[in-house]
Amino acid sequence: MRVGLVLSGGGARGIAHLGVLKALDEQGIKISMISGVSSGAIAGVLYGFGYSPDEILRMLKELSVFHVVRPAFGKIGLLHLEEVEKLYCKYLGANPRFEDLKIPVVVSATEMNEGVTTYFSEGELIKPLLASSAVPILYQPIQYQGKTLSDGGLINNLPVEPLHNNCDVKIAVHVNPINHQASVTTLRSMIERTVLLAINNNVKLRFQQCDLLLEPQDLRYYRLTNFRKADEIFNIGYKYGMHMERHIKLLVNKSF
Repeated sequence: MRVGLVLSGGGARGIAHLGVLKALDEQGIKISMISGVSSGAIAGVLYGFGYSPDEILRMLKELSVFHVVRPAFGKIGLLHLEEVEKLYCKYLGANPRFEDLKIPVVVSATEMNEGVTTYFSEGELIKPLLASSAVPILYQPIQYQGKTLSDGGLINNLPVEPLHNNCDVKIAVHVNPINHQASVTTLRSMIERTVLLAINNNVKLRFQQCDLLLEPQDLRYYRLTNFRKADEIFNIGYKYGMHMERHIKLLVNKSF
């Protein structure tokens, strides 16, 4: 019985994926395949490589945004991803390939010229992983295999499609619940609100394609950039995953 996991993007909220993964580990749920985008792709790849959720959390907490980005004025994006690439090489090796992963992972990105989602599951790993979270305008797009690639969440922030016909059970972890009592008072909050509403619009139909949706509602109080609250976000994912244990096991056992 193959359990597939789809992990949404969500900036700092994506740290909750790690908490959910820890809960699934403790429940004895074996993941057969992961499809991830943006922060969900990062969590999925590192977990698929063999790192535990707690180890991945420690890695993320050691990083500083100011140490991994530098300006790229005059380019399509404002920031380079070269330092981020070095960090991936540190934890995944110099030239990691999808085939090196212990759990198969599909990484999705947006092909900007065609305006379609592109899926990667074999060959070079780091370029697709960088592309999956390269937010348009903020980061330069990644040129790979003749494609111009940016953040996959732009048009598909819950890439469940690769799990079809490959898994008996499809569990989705969506980390972007909408706060309907939000107060939009600044330009920054307006931009963040616009991003959240836009990406949420492309996931609604995909919820119906999953057998179980895990969506920790407490995440609605956290900003996409709240990386300093990594421990809190991780714990929200973990507690919610444990809270949903009965539903998870009922689904998995029912599928045998």
